[in-house]
Amino acid sequence: EEGDEYFDKNLALFEEEMDTRPKVSSLLNRMANYTNLTQGAKEHEEAENITEGKKKPTKTPQMGTFMGVYLPCLQNIFGVILFLRLTWVVGTAGVLQAFAIVLICCCCTMLTAISMSAIATNGVVPAGGSYFMISRALGPEFGGAVGLCFYLGTTFAAAMYILGAIEIFLVYIVPRAAIFRSDDALKESAAMLNNMRVYGTAFLVLMVLVVFIGVRYVNKFASLFLACVIVSILAIYAGAIKSSFAPPHFPVCMLGNRTLSSRHIDVCSKTKEINNMTVPSKLWGFFCNSSQFFNATCDEYFIHNNVTSIQGIPGLASGVITENLWSNYLPKGEIIEKPSAKSSDVLGSLNHEYVLVDITTSFTLLVGIFFPSVTGIMAGSNRSGDLKDAQKSIPIGTILAILTTSFVYLSNVVLFGACIEGVVLRDKFGDAVKGNLVVGTLSWPSPWVIVIGSFFSTCGAGLQSLTGAPRLLQAIAKDNIIPFLRVFGHSKANGEPTWALLLTAAIAELGILIASLDLVAPILSMFFLMCYLFVNLACALQTLLRTPNWRPRFRYYHWALSFMGMSICLALMFISSWYYAIVAMVIAGMIYKYIEYQGAEKEWGDGIRGLSLSAARFALLRLEEGPPHTKNWRPQLLVLLKLDEDLHVKHPRLLTFASQLKAGKGLTIVGSVIVGNFLENYGEALAAEQTIKHLMEAEKVKGFCQLVVAAKLREGISHLIQSCGLGGMKHNTVVMGWPNGWRQSEDARAWKTFIGTVRVTTAAHLALLVAKNISFFPSNVEQFSEGNIDVWWIVHDGGMLMLLPFLLKQHKVWRKCSIRIFTVAQLEDNSIQMKKDLATFLYHLRIEAEVEVVEMHDSDISAYTYERTLMMEQRSQMLRHMRLSKTERDREAQLVKDRNSMLRLTSIGSDEDEETETYQEKVHMTWTKDKYMASRGQKAKSMEGFQDLLNMRPDHSNVRRMHTAVKLNEVIVNKSHEAKLVLLNMPGPPRNPEASFLWM
Repeated sequence: EEGDEYFDKNLALFEEEMDTRPKVSSLLNRMANYTNLTQGAKEHEEAENITEGKKKPTKTPQMGTFMGVYLPCLQNIFGVILFLRLTWVVGTAGVLQAFAIVLICCCCTMLTAISMSAIATNGVVPAGGSYFMISRALGPEFGGAVGLCFYLGTTFAAAMYILGAIEIFLVYIVPRAAIFRSDDALKESAAMLNNMRVYGTAFLVLMVLVVFIGVRYVNKFASLFLACVIVSILAIYAGAIKSSFAPPHFPVCMLGNRTLSSRHIDVCSKTKEINNMTVPSKLWGFFCNSSQFFNATCDEYFIHNNVTSIQGIPGLASGVITENLWSNYLPKGEIIEKPSAKSSDVLGSLNHEYVLVDITTSFTLLVGIFFPSVTGIMAGSNRSGDLKDAQKSIPIGTILAILTTSFVYLSNVVLFGACIEGVVLRDKFGDAVKGNLVVGTLSWPSPWVIVIGSFFSTCGAGLQSLTGAPRLLQAIAKDNIIPFLRVFGHSKANGEPTWALLLTAAIAELGILIASLDLVAPILSMFFLMCYLFVNLACALQTLLRTPNWRPRFRYYHWALSFMGMSICLALMFISSWYYAIVAMVIAGMIYKYIEYQGAEKEWGDGIRGLSLSAARFALLRLEEGPPHTKNWRPQLLVLLKLDEDLHVKHPRLLTFASQLKAGKGLTIVGSVIVGNFLENYGEALAAEQTIKHLMEAEKVKGFCQLVVAAKLREGISHLIQSCGLGGMKHNTVVMGWPNGWRQSEDARAWKTFIGTVRVTTAAHLALLVAKNISFFPSNVEQFSEGNIDVWWIVHDGGMLMLLPFLLKQHKVWRKCSIRIFTVAQLEDNSIQMKKDLATFLYHLRIEAEVEVVEMHDSDISAYTYERTLMMEQRSQMLRHMRLSKTERDREAQLVKDRNSMLRLTSIGSDEDEETETYQEKVHMTWTKDKYMASRGQKAKSMEGFQDLLNMRPDHSNVRRMHTAVKLNEVIVNKSHEAKLVLLNMPGPPRNPEASFLWM
């Protein structure tokens, strides 16, 4: 019956345990119904804990490749630059260099898209898109830094699209709508900037309201906006084809070889016919100071050159491309000229009726301005949370969109160069062609097709950016790696990130206040390029490290392609604007460091961790190749901590000492032993490990914690000393505390464990640091304004004693302390020569210290010291040979003390102080370098032999060593009683275990 009951009980426990474990079927079900919530999100954790009946179904749009990725990418790529700046880029850089600019930018995005596709198909991509991919591939620090940079880029892109829309609206659609006007041509550009700020802010508010109402409305508008883009592009191609046989009539007025603005002139000539009379034209009035022919003083260039009219759009068959092949970079304020036109070689004055260059141009500037037009490639991945199958849609949609847009851009570069006159191409705002949009002049059937189409497409791209950016910020905030962004992780009931949208609007407003498209474009080029650079780096790293988890479904990637993409990104950053590149890198670096020190600890199995593992393995194997050189020696500490019954550290200041000594930046392992059985005490070991780790964090000790569960304390310590560390990264120094109060302790194991540890350390050829009175050691926040670190150099130790104060002085606590080095001279030594030699030795060591030689002669040893030493020797042998009870021991100790009471002195090292340990804090027992030999005293077998033992003559060599130590101890106390820290040699342990008590 008892057997059956025992069996039933255990069966019930087994079944209960099995019920608590997840079943394979439920695990498969949960994986199949993955909710696409951001990993690490609070909602995800809560969703797992809610019971099935209470779960709310998540309503997210389930979009496919075409609507979810291809169209948003097309809209973002076909943005403002295509319609407003591409013709100007072609005219300024020439067809060849413009083609190179577009090709480099398109190659950069294509290589990035390949890397991004590999990362996107390596597992489920929740909301957050590009940020999610980078953070999970490169870790939270890189992910947060690059994710935030990409967020800023997307936000500034919204500002750029809005500014483009306003430029189209105020310059080409309704010029009369301008609020600020100026008759002075010099102040006209400033007035235009103010108009851009006012209208831009109004547009931004309107767009934010549209996005706030819901993402589905943006998607509904998307098809309309994209239709406008497609119609506009088709109109360009249609116009180019038509221009080959019937070019549109757009005359350009020229004075000599200089281009004239057609905004204010009525006819393209110096005179005009009115009622059969020749009268001066408006142009005459602009260049001459009088409207009369005969007494007017005119501009010299105006007099010597004729006014002619040329065709602005000569057409595809005109051969104008030969003239447009080469670059024509000009400084700000220069007149746009046609090199092949005839002109008299006179200078003339600068007149504002000429078409002037509004910005100093160069190849690098054009790269920075053009690059944003290819940066929409992540529009689809940013909204990965809304995609039905992100792994399939992101690669196909993105790569198709890039191929489509690259073809359009490259073909347009050639078409513009082949159809449009160079002076018109370089005319950014269409002044030479009656204020028309330059792209519009080429289009068919009307320039208005392009104007209206480009206006709506820029509005659509702005909406897409304002939709993607807040979701990106929300994903970063929900991961909780940047503490101050937590508030932006909240959203409305329908999942719309309200707070993130408001911040996005505020940052976009800063871009709108800049008000110039040409100044905003390079800023976002930096942020986008940095993001693309790290996407390529992530893919290359994962491929080269051959991480077991790296199994992308997208097969058409290679680490070489990723490195090429990364190199192009880095080159483009510095080509377009080296100072913006440095600023962007500094911002990213600051965010990285902030996340490293302040952000939450995350473990995402990222590639950087894999890289660290590979680098650590490589470095450890290199360290194994040869013995370490003395130049590279530094204290690699194993700190042995003692735990009390509650698993709390008894002497936490040992860690303070270790942290202050770690100016050497070596290895630190904090070890401790729990006595017991590993199977039973595993939980205690984990708890103790956490306690020690928290203490290490509080004391700023950078290192590792190692806990051992062993049946005996001495065995556990021996295991730690033997097995801690790995390969070349092993400890070479053991740090432990002195067993205070060992004389009074009933348990002899305290000092026996101590001397056992000393022996094991010696056997392992490790350095040993024993800290006495460690509880008085200064904390990391204390700072000594003055004081001494005293070094008593009694035995040659390879320079360890010299190195310790130097390392401690690197820490702020000891920085203002001075080092004093004492050495002991024997009777036969030349103390003056010793001092000189020691000073020379320290000079070669490059350590600044005050040197003092202490002379000790046999005559210094007083009769009292000898007598007291004799008593100590007697008592030590007596107590070692007799296993007395505590009461008897105290009585015998009192007997010895009473015998000596007449000779008691007020000396700091008196016997009373030794016994009661009132001054033990100050006393440092020190021995000479000779190893202590075991006493050859007689062994008493019974109480009858007790008196014989008291009358026994101790070994004279022991007495000599001990009275030398007592005298040296008095000298140390007298010389160093005011020192902040005393460092001195400890003698090696005796070979004979019988002499251990005497050694202590």
